[in-house]
Amino acid sequence: MAGEKTGGASYHAAVAAEPAAPPVESDAVARTDPRWLFGYGSLIFRPAIPFVERRRARAPGWSRRFWQWSTDHRGEPWRPGRVVTLAPAPGDGCWGIAYRLAEADADAILADLDVRERGGYVRLEIELELHAPARQGADTSAASPRVVAGLTYQGWPGNRNYAGPAPLAEIAGQVMRGTGPSGANADYVRDLDTALRALGMEDTHVAALAARLEE
Repeated sequence: MAGEKTGGASYHAAVAAEPAAPPVESDAVARTDPRWLFGYGSLIFRPAIPFVERRRARAPGWSRRFWQWSTDHRGEPWRPGRVVTLAPAPGDGCWGIAYRLAEADADAILADLDVRERGGYVRLEIELELHAPARQGADTSAASPRVVAGLTYQGWPGNRNYAGPAPLAEIAGQVMRGTGPSGANADYVRDLDTALRALGMEDTHVAALAARLEE
């Protein structure tokens, strides 16, 4: 229901236009590289897309936060769940998986993802540091990553599903109550935490929320 209070923020069901995403501005980014798609949430543990290559990747200047409502996958409009988005974080970086898409398939894959990520996310071009191929237990400290321009999906503050920051206990309570067509919100948190740990990419925000769910 529109305007329902869900802890520290209000969820408004009315659809609003999404703000335009700013372009990447960096002379270090290779513009001629194949198309890379950066996953930092469910695209890590459930990509469900064809890809040519998969690499561990870091998005400098961003952090992963449970600051986006989910009303179509891990929640419903009257009881939204919380999922991750990218938040600006100068000096920090978000680890995830970069998928290289075949040029012939890229437009169709992105069109499908536009539907999957329709809950307030927009496509964003960001700088990515590509590291070794993705596998369990890989070392994330390898030197001299390859820097490319990649695409990702991000929920900007002000989008119709933006939840914003809240105390960890409040976020955990909302996650425990959330469930939707893609399953329980708590399972999303646990699956993401498990996948990140397996890849050697433990995220303190995700890990703290996953631990709180077990209390």
